[in-house]
Amino acid sequence: MSAFKFLFLLFLLVPVVEIYFLITVGSAIGAWFTVFLVIGTAIIGAFFVRQQGISVLFRFQREVQEAARRDDPSHESAATTVAMLEGVLILVAGALLLTPGFLTDAIGFICLVPPWRRGLISRFLPPRWDHTLRAKTGVSPYSRNPGGSIIEGNFRREDE
Repeated sequence: MSAFKFLFLLFLLVPVVEIYFLITVGSAIGAWFTVFLVIGTAIIGAFFVRQQGISVLFRFQREVQEAARRDDPSHESAATTVAMLEGVLILVAGALLLTPGFLTDAIGFICLVPPWRRGLISRFLPPRWDHTLRAKTGVSPYSRNPGGSIIEGNFRREDE
C-alpha cells in the first residue's frame, strides 16, 4: 500500500472512530463529563509532553557530551539519532493529545511513556545500534570503559 493511500485511509477512518467513541462515552457518562474528560486529557498530556521533552533534551545533551569525551563517533551518531526520534515521538504525542478524542489520546500516551516509546523506536532502528540494551544500561555494548584500575599479576590455571 502506498503512503498516500495509507494516509488517506488514516485521515478518513480516525475521525469516524473518534466520533463513534465520543458519542458512546457521551451517552454512557454524559456530554459534560465527556467534554471535561477530553479537556482534562489534553491538559494532562500537555504537562507530560513538556516534562518528557525536557528529560529527552537533557539526556541528549549528556549522551553527546559523553560520546565526545570518549571520542566515539559511532556512539554519538546513535545517541543523536535515538534522541531525535524520541523528540519526534514526543512531538507526535503532543499533537495527538491536543486532538480531541480518546483513540488519539491513547496513542499519544503510548508515545509518551518512555519504555513504550523506546520500544517503538527500537522497532525502526537498525539492530546494530542495539538501542534497547543501551536504553536499559545507559551504555553501548561497543563503548570503551572510560576509567577503572588495571590489576597486574601472574596467574596459573589449576586445571592443567
